[in-house]
This record gives sequence, C-alpha cells and structure tokens, in this order.
Amino acid sequence: MDLKGRRVTVVEVGPRDGLQNEHVTVATADKIEFVNRLSAANLRVIEVSAFVSPKWVPQMADAADVFAGITRRPGTRYTALVPNLAGLDRALDAGVSEIAVFAASTETFSRKNINQSIAESLSTYRQVCDRAHAAGLRVRGYLSTAFGCPFEGAVAPERVAEVAARIVDLGVFEVSVSDTIGIAHPGQVPHVLDAVLARVPVEKVALHFHDTRGTALANVLTSLPFGINTFDASAGGLGGCPYAPGAAGNLATEDLIYMLDGLGIETGVSLNAVTEASAFIESTLDHRLPSRYSQAIRSKA
Repeated sequence: MDLKGRRVTVVEVGPRDGLQNEHVTVATADKIEFVNRLSAANLRVIEVSAFVSPKWVPQMADAADVFAGITRRPGTRYTALVPNLAGLDRALDAGVSEIAVFAASTETFSRKNINQSIAESLSTYRQVCDRAHAAGLRVRGYLSTAFGCPFEGAVAPERVAEVAARIVDLGVFEVSVSDTIGIAHPGQVPHVLDAVLARVPVEKVALHFHDTRGTALANVLTSLPFGINTFDASAGGLGGCPYAPGAAGNLATEDLIYMLDGLGIETGVSLNAVTEASAFIESTLDHRLPSRYSQAIRSKA
C-alpha cells in the first residue's frame, strides 16, 4: 500500500474532548495558551470548546472566554461543540464560524448522554443546523458508539450507517464516526466502513478513535485503504469517556502524526510543536498523559 504524498487532515480535539473529562480545573489562560500552541503546530482544525451546560460539563464553562482570548491563525478552523439552539446562540455571540453536533448510534447511550432519543436529538439538530447555515456557519456531525455501546454492547454496522446517513441529511459537511469507548479493532473497522460508505460519500466521513485497548493506530492504518482522509486526535492522548472508567483517552495526536509521517503521508503538522503543546497542558494537570511518542521523547531527556 503506497501512501506517500497522500494528504490527511487531523482534527485536534484536545481542548474540548480532551479536557472536558479532566477533574482538575484548567485555568482559562492555560486553555488559551494550549490552543495557541496547537495553532503554532499548524493544526488546521482545532475544536476549542463546547457551548454546553456548565452544570453538566463545568470544564467547558469558559468557552466564550477561551474563544475571545485565542489568537486565530489564518487557515486554521476553530470549532465548538453545540448541543442545542441555546448553545448555538452562545457560539454565535462568541464569533464561532464552525460548530459540531453529536448523536449516538444506540438509544440507551443517547438517553444517558443527552436525555433524548435518537429521533429527538436529530430533530433538535435539524433546527441547529438550519439556523447555523442561515448564519453562515459550517456544521460537522459526530456519531457516538459506532463501534460498541457501554449499555447495549455490539452495534450492527447497518445501524451505524443508517444514523450516519441521517446526520448527513441534516446538512453537515462531515460525520465523524466515533469509537466512544475505545472498543474498535482492525477486524471490525472494515465492516463498519463498508456499511457506512454504502450510504455516505467517503469525502464526508471522518473517524474518531479512542485508545482504551491500544488499537487506535491499528484502526487508522486499517481505514486508510478505504480512502478516509480525516482523523480526530487529542494532544497527549487527553480525554476518554465517562462511561469507560480507566480509559486511556483519545488517540494521541503526536502518535498519529509520527505514524503518518513514517508512511509518507502529508499532514502539515509539526510533530515537535504538538509534543511541546502536550507537555504544556500536562503541566496543568494532576497526571501524566498517555501518548507513547511523548513518553519516549521524555525518557531520552
């Protein structure tokens, strides 16, 4: 498989998906510095925060302040997660130009996560998408529990494909098919992609892997021959899922960049600068980050 010269987009989700589950309250100034360092690494898409209820996700309470404080680099898209019309209004007030909505592949997870059925959530998101598009915003979609659900177990690929297609029908430019609890493996990924790509054009599909069981990079490698060119990752491997205790977190951005660089795939991202950004945010937390690449570099110091 000759991949040299191919270009992949890395969507950096550390400031949002990574930090939202941290128990230590990270100062707004440190979040701003983190985003600025990621911008300096030439990451072209950075999910900065989420305009969600501070009651449920207190780590994201300062979303507007973070957006107000970052230095926006030309050519970089700064995005935010938005759950409803109230969140969209806050995002618009903060000058956000791209948002993301999130649905689930299983009814139980949808109820537990956002207290709505899948159908109810898609109805809400249609309103969000319509208003966002009218305001000139691009909208991305996330599809949770696409490879397994903590409550319902295995999820049929056809079910994943059906909900992914319904999300695309909302007018999103891309749907990120997500392994929420880090259960996906290379033997499973092709079955899910075969089903999804039968319903959704490949250019509208991204993948979001967690590394709970150490298979995230293998899953990326397995998906590349399918033509997937967008992958989510989190600096240092920040993050995880509250329904997967002890999860190692998201796929680490520097681990992903290291592998893609080795394959001759272009990302435009500075590996050294991402590693430095990870080291910075780690210094604000109460634990080490799981990125294998960063750990290897640190051990040489």
